[in-house]
Amino acid sequence: MIHYILRRLGQSTITVLLVTLIIFVIVRQVGDPTHLMLPPEATEADRELLRNQMGLDRPVVIQYGAYLLDLVRGNLGMSYRFSRPALGVVIDALGPTLLLTLTSLGLAVAVGVPLGVAAAVRRDSWIDQFSKVFAVLGQAAPPFLFSLLFIRLFAIQLGWLPTGGYGRSVNLILPAMALGWYSSAGIMRLTRSSMTEVLDSEYIKLARIKGVPERVIVYRHALRNALLPVITFISLQFGVLMGGAVSVEFVFAWPGVGRLILESISNLDYTVVQAAVTVGALIFTSVNLAVDIVYATIDPRIRYA
Repeated sequence: MIHYILRRLGQSTITVLLVTLIIFVIVRQVGDPTHLMLPPEATEADRELLRNQMGLDRPVVIQYGAYLLDLVRGNLGMSYRFSRPALGVVIDALGPTLLLTLTSLGLAVAVGVPLGVAAAVRRDSWIDQFSKVFAVLGQAAPPFLFSLLFIRLFAIQLGWLPTGGYGRSVNLILPAMALGWYSSAGIMRLTRSSMTEVLDSEYIKLARIKGVPERVIVYRHALRNALLPVITFISLQFGVLMGGAVSVEFVFAWPGVGRLILESISNLDYTVVQAAVTVGALIFTSVNLAVDIVYATIDPRIRYA
């Protein structure tokens, strides 16, 4: 088990390094931040002096090496826009994003898993047909479109919920629904498919022949084995939801990391973009690592694969 954990930890480290390298190179192709940091009347000599002070005149390889050294020390640079540590800026915005992401994921699991189990147990029934329509609608459009539709229906026409904002639990309902529907549809489809395969297996048929109650067969024997691929899929959806939160945060005026990244790109604030993407990569790989460990604990065959 220790060897498996160390191997996965090494793979996660390589993934984070690749993400930091890619974002480090890409953000420097967007533009020169000195044009926004200095007044319009500043001369090229003034800009060149500022680039030298910020280290932007050095080769990219040297800049990236210095960035990695600072990253190890927990220093992700100073924000050009806010004149404060970029990590602090990202952490301030991380709370709302994690709240939205985890709520959406919890909603997706709470709806997707039971609906998938019910559809598999009662194949070709009305609930199975409903689950198929639910999945098609959920994966037919991006979250920002559902955001606009939900605002139109629940906020404008019915007046039940606010159109946006942050700070109250009621503000979280529409964004979580809009963001979580896509993942809920995927979880439902995978749960149904996995449960169907397990329910058709020989040991389930033998349990039924022996007279084991159907509830025990479904929830104690079938569901435990069917959930193994679903757990992995749910962990991947965490990263998908964090990425999808960008558009949802903009629509609902939600002060999260996605909105911060887009605003920082517009203001050429390299350090905040790098810090946000790096923190996101660390969170995503940490969650996947934790899920892999749980998965290997549940199914020991994974350790030796």
